[in-house]
Amino acid sequence: MRASDVAITMDTVTEDTPAREAARILAAQDLPGLIVVDAKGRPLTVLAGTQVLRMALPSYCQDDPALARVIDEAAADVILEGIGDRTVAGLLPRSRPELPAVSADATLLEVASVMARSNVPLVAVVDRDKVMTGAITLDGLLDRMLGT
Repeated sequence: MRASDVAITMDTVTEDTPAREAARILAAQDLPGLIVVDAKGRPLTVLAGTQVLRMALPSYCQDDPALARVIDEAAADVILEGIGDRTVAGLLPRSRPELPAVSADATLLEVASVMARSNVPLVAVVDRDKVMTGAITLDGLLDRMLGT
């Protein structure tokens, strides 16, 4: 089995994508992160879902999660307003992890090796021009490897 057999189509974002839109895409696709691509569709990095949360939550909630109890459930709906008018570029950490990528003919063992080495639960599948053609999630990879 090859990477192209396991790869899924997923929405990507660019650094100019509004952060709120990225959060909506992340939630709709039920993924651990989003792949950030350049204008040509070449993968750059991953925007982790935890990074979106980090920017959305008030700093006092991050410093002491017990303080999050002061926010009632009705007010919790406005948490994403903490993102403001930021773009994806504003949510990315300063030291951006390079997104692991494999060719469409990579074996599942190669994909697993790249994913494990990078410690990122997403691997981009790219063509000869390094343009993303799909992605492999940790969940999808394990499902195939375990035959579930």
